[in-house]
Amino acid sequence: MKHCQFFFTTIALILFSQVSTAQDRVAPGDPNVSLMLEIERAIEKGVAWLESKQDKETGAWGDTNTPAFTAIATSAIMGNPKREEMPDSAKKAYDFLVSKQKADGGIYGKGLATYNTALSVTALSQSGRKEHLPVIAKARRLLINQQQDFDKRGETDNDFDGGIGYGGTYAHSDLSNSHLAMEALYHSKKVLADTEFDETADFDLDWDAAIEFVSRCQNTEETAKKMGDWMAIREEDKGGFIYFPGDTKSDEIEIKGEDGKTRTALRSYGSMGYAGMLAFIYADMDINDPRIQLALNWLQNNYTLEENPGMDAQGLFYYYHTMSKALSIARIKELKMPDGKSVDWKRQLALKVMAHQKPEGYWVNTESNRWMEDDQILVTAYALLTLEHIYHSL
Repeated sequence: MKHCQFFFTTIALILFSQVSTAQDRVAPGDPNVSLMLEIERAIEKGVAWLESKQDKETGAWGDTNTPAFTAIATSAIMGNPKREEMPDSAKKAYDFLVSKQKADGGIYGKGLATYNTALSVTALSQSGRKEHLPVIAKARRLLINQQQDFDKRGETDNDFDGGIGYGGTYAHSDLSNSHLAMEALYHSKKVLADTEFDETADFDLDWDAAIEFVSRCQNTEETAKKMGDWMAIREEDKGGFIYFPGDTKSDEIEIKGEDGKTRTALRSYGSMGYAGMLAFIYADMDINDPRIQLALNWLQNNYTLEENPGMDAQGLFYYYHTMSKALSIARIKELKMPDGKSVDWKRQLALKVMAHQKPEGYWVNTESNRWMEDDQILVTAYALLTLEHIYHSL
């Protein structure tokens, strides 16, 4: 596996940078100043709305059994470019997240251990607080232990081996949880480096196995051969990603081959395309790796802000979030369209997201409630993080 040193620009800036405003960050006369000022105002309004919805006693947002909502809201508040110090809302939220840690290291309520723990670790990694280091280290162990190896022999002979799922009754791996766990492990490793809590030399994710799992979620001819004679690849799906290998939740398309046999093709879709690209990046893969380039090619060919490609309005704000994060981290300034034209995705996406903001300051998916996008807290956090990724990359 080839590695390269990625400058994880956007999220790193959100996690660790000094706070500054648009005027501080760009040169006089820079055309981005006006856009950045608009983004600052939208973020300030969104953060104010979020803080007004926090439970003042518990420090949580939403259901206390789903600390992921509190974690992602905290990440959004900590990413505010005009934040000068840690606000009281974040302090209370961090206390809540720490209180939810269980004996196994996970930070969760009654289930969805990976999802809740991964988002919590990412949020805690932003705090800069020494007292959070042992909490992060313990939670990392839970995430690493969630990696699947169904026969326990270290061999990849099951389609779900190497990946990570929700945990509990949702045992099978999926790309969404895998990339969130890989993100949390990637950033927390940097936070714990050179401290007494750094265990990565002795205990870490099997990153090669994780890459193999993510690769099996990518629609390629190689994947189809590995999956068996039942699977076919449509030209328009090549390079994109599905939720998990053999995914039956995506639309299945029956294709009759030249041999007369009917095979099943699985449709790629946008949010998983960016999740797959992010997973490869967190695994420190070379940006020129064919799998990353195939993913980017599919994403460029299917670029739109009107829907989550392949899923209509389902998961629209999750799509915006993963798009802004992946393209910012990879330092992609413009997307190349099939007709050869370039798209200023940062400006287009920022304007689209700000246009969705409600007068009160929140966001919500009004067209689909799938994946909890009827929840104002979750969607507002997605939108804020999207704008923050764009802002810091500008």
